[in-house]
Amino acid sequence: MEAESTNEYGPKSGRMPNGLIKTLIDNYRQNHLNAINETLGIQDAHSIWFDLPKLKKFIAMIEEEAMKKTPDVTEEDLGIRFYYAAYPKLENWNIMESHPVSEEYAGRHTLVMIPTVKKTDEEGEIHHYDFNALDQSINLALTARRGGKEEDPIGENNGSLTPPGDPISERF
Repeated sequence: MEAESTNEYGPKSGRMPNGLIKTLIDNYRQNHLNAINETLGIQDAHSIWFDLPKLKKFIAMIEEEAMKKTPDVTEEDLGIRFYYAAYPKLENWNIMESHPVSEEYAGRHTLVMIPTVKKTDEEGEIHHYDFNALDQSINLALTARRGGKEEDPIGENNGSLTPPGDPISERF
């Protein structure tokens, strides 16, 4: 059950208090990031930056392809799931051949964005299913339920990691 926020901050406001942002980021760095760095013996990324035009283009592609397949899909039905991921180690870098990324990202965290569509299952529960909007074989609801084709889904992960990038412009 979702409740509407009664203040200027809240899940639907697009805003968070500065102190909460800092606390959440510090929690990650002091716990998860430290454990990753110590266990793997690396200096893992603690942030990823995407330029706004790339994000807008990605969102527009999701909307356009979803509408082609299922014209009655609404903006409220669509979303993006952010998967935590890791680049391969340098010795396995050849798998990145089709998706050119700097080798200095080897072994580091990244995010992979995958489109989702909201659908009701057989029991009447609403779920946000991953889907491949480029799968032209069937409608969006069925594509979401079966996960779409294995090849060439819409996905994005090519942001700039820090480190190795310079954290000079980061506030947190």
